[in-house]
Amino acid sequence: MEGTILKIENLSAYFGEQQVLKDINMSIPRKKVTAIMGPSGCGKTTLIRCINRMHELVPGARVTGRVLLGGKNVYTMDPIIVRRKIGMVFQEPNPFPTMSIYDNVIAGYKLNGIKISREEQDRIVEESLKKVALWDEVKDSLHRRGTFFSGGQQQRLCIARALAMEPEVLLLDEPTSALDPKATSRIEELITALKRHVTIILVTHNIAQAARVSDFTAFLYVGELIEFGPSEKLFSVPEDKRTEEYLTGKFG
Repeated sequence: MEGTILKIENLSAYFGEQQVLKDINMSIPRKKVTAIMGPSGCGKTTLIRCINRMHELVPGARVTGRVLLGGKNVYTMDPIIVRRKIGMVFQEPNPFPTMSIYDNVIAGYKLNGIKISREEQDRIVEESLKKVALWDEVKDSLHRRGTFFSGGQQQRLCIARALAMEPEVLLLDEPTSALDPKATSRIEELITALKRHVTIILVTHNIAQAARVSDFTAFLYVGELIEFGPSEKLFSVPEDKRTEEYLTGKFG
């Protein structure tokens, strides 16, 4: 284990007066998959949106506490740089509909006004599509629109788009909830393969998925971090009764 890449310290999050996260503390290990699970409305998505400073884009939203990436507080950094270092993929696949596959992959560079040579663009597109196992399927149709893809391919394209910026951390917000079982299983295989390159934080309400793909798991319940540790231990001998009740389907 190569140590901690991300440290969350005393993090609380609010929408107006309503507190949705309460004093979260956790250390995310480098180049591992950390799953964040818990029932709907427990604050999972808010937590990862605080990590890459998207939470504050909501009017009236605020955060207290710190999120340290490689020892630097992301709340003192330029949010654009934070979102380059900490990429995000959403629940619904969302390739840019008017763009080709090629332009979708390098969209982050264009949107941020980062100029790179054509050779560099070609390399990034090829490497990113290879990482998500799409290159062989699309290398002859890079200039077609990404929307002709199936849902599972579109989601892999969105992951390639995030990886193209060479982030240190990749946030996946229920990336398979809109996909069928076959596409889901391909994305799960992909998540396992990608941790060679990048640290992954996966939000899922699917307990079996968390057990299959994660190295570490956090259980959130009504805005509190109830338990966090190696997945094997948390799923076999949870320390907190609430974790056990959630895992056995008493609530969720």
